[in-house]
Amino acid sequence: MTTAAFIGLGNMGYPMAGHLARAGIQVTVYNRSADKARRWVEEYGGGRADTPAQAARGAGLVFVCVGNDRDLRQVTLEQDGAVSALEPDAVLVDHTTASATMAETLDAACREQGAHFMDAPVSGGQQGAENGQLSIMCGAAPATFERLSPVLAHYGKTVVHMGPVGQGQLTKMANQICVASVIQGVAEAISFARDAGLDAEKAMQVIGAGAGGSWQLVNRHRTMLADQYDHGFAVDWMRKDLDICLAEATRLGSSLPTTALINEFYKEVQAMGGGRWDTSSLLRRLRRDRDQD
Repeated sequence: MTTAAFIGLGNMGYPMAGHLARAGIQVTVYNRSADKARRWVEEYGGGRADTPAQAARGAGLVFVCVGNDRDLRQVTLEQDGAVSALEPDAVLVDHTTASATMAETLDAACREQGAHFMDAPVSGGQQGAENGQLSIMCGAAPATFERLSPVLAHYGKTVVHMGPVGQGQLTKMANQICVASVIQGVAEAISFARDAGLDAEKAMQVIGAGAGGSWQLVNRHRTMLADQYDHGFAVDWMRKDLDICLAEATRLGSSLPTTALINEFYKEVQAMGGGRWDTSSLLRRLRRDRDQD
């Protein structure tokens, strides 16, 4: 529990790995961009590996935080992947927002190595990762969760055991369904306030203090009003997440009409060149034709 590997140093993984190092855990990092891994080591100490397998070798805990199922498979199961180097009784913790099927695949692969697995997607964005205030949704055997929860608390304000492997990813899907719907609601509210001649800033302040308030409204309305979207969680990643939600809903026979519609809205944002814009850019799509009049 005093040695760890962290694979994937993106906007989320970089500060999360940093919290582990600051807690006194000896961390070895791997990132496809070696320069970012070097920069992390300069900032936090620890070690840098040239492959995921090298990072995982000898580590009691191996954390992964990458982009999607394909990236996850590459750094865990393919050549020089982390799973092949897992020590007996080590734990692989996946923070990627991925499919529940991929979680089950990794669990089986870890068990073949005599190791353990936890799917633990997170919510809270880069700000939450930097501040150690993430919400972490965990799918694992009870004993694995009990073993890992004190470690996850180094960057998680809410760490919840949702059930067996895969339940963490299913919970994250429900989270993204909520987030997408809330952002669209905030965008429509701001657009309506402008059309009605309201002071939109004041309107969002008073709404945010009442039953209409949300994290998205409180933290994003000012940048939305300023038409600033070069920050936050990218539309491309939200599209990936919503595609996962919709595929799982089809498998379950669950109806997600609003989610499907908002996913189409995000496709329009991508067509506008906004794949890397923050997800709150739904307002720019909504005002695109209106503001040109």
